[in-house]
Amino acid sequence: MSSGMEVKTVSEMTANGETPEILFWVGCAGSFDQRAQKITRAFATILDKVGIRYAILGKEEMCTGEPVRRAGNEFLFQMMAYQNIQVLDNYGIKKIVTACPHCFNTLKNEYPELGGNYEVIHHTSFLQQLIDEGKLKMKEDGSFKGKRITYHDSCYLGRGNDIYEAPRKVLEALDAELIEMKRCRSKGLCCGAGGAQMFKEEEKGDRRINIERSNEAIESGASVIASACPFCNTMLTDGVKAKEKESDVAVMDIAELILAGMAS
Repeated sequence: MSSGMEVKTVSEMTANGETPEILFWVGCAGSFDQRAQKITRAFATILDKVGIRYAILGKEEMCTGEPVRRAGNEFLFQMMAYQNIQVLDNYGIKKIVTACPHCFNTLKNEYPELGGNYEVIHHTSFLQQLIDEGKLKMKEDGSFKGKRITYHDSCYLGRGNDIYEAPRKVLEALDAELIEMKRCRSKGLCCGAGGAQMFKEEEKGDRRINIERSNEAIESGASVIASACPFCNTMLTDGVKAKEKESDVAVMDIAELILAGMAS
């Protein structure tokens, strides 16, 4: 995060005898993908504004191993997971928040069998908590008031972990008009990036999943497609570009929407 932001690492905090309230798990996309870096900055800025004492692992954070496990390399997954668990336990980390549903699902549901037990929260649920507690307040006339927003359910948030309400409740705080696509919630359509498909060449077929999903979002008449996953964000952005609708439809993460609508 070289945007002039002061983000402490856990090792820096520990050296000063401090412990973070939460560990912000940035993830590979949030660290290295230029588009996802903006989501990382947006969420970190929100944490700063509401006064949450948080830290990141920085160079000590390794990929959770989710893509390699989905691609079938169980050995490499376990190696990566054990290394992360060692680092997390070494610092006594108890609570982790991440903006990536893939990291969220793996840390929450797959690390315990390897001995890594933490309270893991997705950033949409965390934002909902902050709004419910009155720590995060929105502008009266925010820039999204009355705008039509459609929300795309990430597979790992929705079907994988039954998180449907939190992202929608967070979007309600924007005073926007939430339009549902025909395929939503438990019947939502995947963006096409899951199962390590993000990283491999596409197979033969007559349609691309991300194009089909993006078309559904565009046809809803929304001017903003809200996502809560960096992979979904990439796939939907590509779909909107393929349709040449970039000037009409924006693809934004929920954290970016909330930051834009926050009362300063």
